[in-house]
Amino acid sequence: MKIGILTHHYINNYGAFLQAWALCEAVKKLFPNDDVQIIDFVNTKHAIINAGGWFRFYKNRENLKCWNQKTKLPSTFGKARKNHMVLSARCHNAKKINQMNFDCIIVGSDEVWNFNDKKGNAPIKFGEGLECKNLIAYAPSVGQTNADQELPDYVVEGIKKFNAISARDDLTVELVRKVCGKEAERVLDPTFLAEFPKAELKAGKKPYILFYYCDNLPSVIKDQIFEYAENNGYAVYGAGECDKRYTEITVNLTPFEWVEMFRNASFVFTGTFHGAVFSILNKKQFKVYLTNPSRIKKVGALLKEFGIEDRTITDSFVFDLSEMNSEIDYEKVYRVIEKKRTESITYMQKSISATLETDQ
Repeated sequence: MKIGILTHHYINNYGAFLQAWALCEAVKKLFPNDDVQIIDFVNTKHAIINAGGWFRFYKNRENLKCWNQKTKLPSTFGKARKNHMVLSARCHNAKKINQMNFDCIIVGSDEVWNFNDKKGNAPIKFGEGLECKNLIAYAPSVGQTNADQELPDYVVEGIKKFNAISARDDLTVELVRKVCGKEAERVLDPTFLAEFPKAELKAGKKPYILFYYCDNLPSVIKDQIFEYAENNGYAVYGAGECDKRYTEITVNLTPFEWVEMFRNASFVFTGTFHGAVFSILNKKQFKVYLTNPSRIKKVGALLKEFGIEDRTITDSFVFDLSEMNSEIDYEKVYRVIEKKRTESITYMQKSISATLETDQ
């Protein structure tokens, strides 16, 4: 059986890379004797805009040394895809994908169904033009798209083509319900389904507090965190991001070096979905500060799913690691994760196995 995965793997973003890699690894583990590939479909507009973003210079938080490291990230991600992903031949349309004769195509995860995203939306990820006999959606997200808005025809007709549909969040479930009149199965993001390899820690050995895109965090709170770190012997690092105040520059990280930064952190501050995911995967105490509407919904749904909604930073927040080092009961969280992990793997195995039934 030839199985293809269609996702945003080409984006120079840690979450995008790791979810694609993890989904491929999970499928290979379930079907070790089959040919599993990430379909190297590239949305050129999306890829160019994303790569160009790493060359912007933000003078308020970056210096030239930070910026120089940041501009190397597109190349770093390119090498990581070449070294760690099983990619098909490069393609830019459904015709080329159909010529590869995949028996099963899995669309997902990430915001592959966010049809309001003018940069990254591609009708092909709703199945448009695909002739594969078994089309599966694994944990797609619609971002902040509202199911009550008028839906493009390709979204409606495309979703109806899928043989099995799961979803990562509530808004995607609502969209599927509106289009198909049925419930999409809730599954975990694929990063919960794989084990990530160890990598060398690209930071000093001193205990540290980690930031990953905690955008617009009020300066009074950020100053307080840096002061606490200085007074208590902690370094402060960014996971693949810049700030002149960080103890060291840890910007140009490979995806697995990025994971290592979470593994070794004493505490994490983030404003992203995968920042929260990798804090949870590594059983770290963490807080989120969310201003982006899409992230508010995605991260909010994730935290609710695991019963840890109280991770949001409020105006009265006071950082004291000694008082916060056991706020999250990870024994309780992991009981939920293990149950949902089993359900997610069962969904995947059952959905992909149905490909064989179509040949009978």
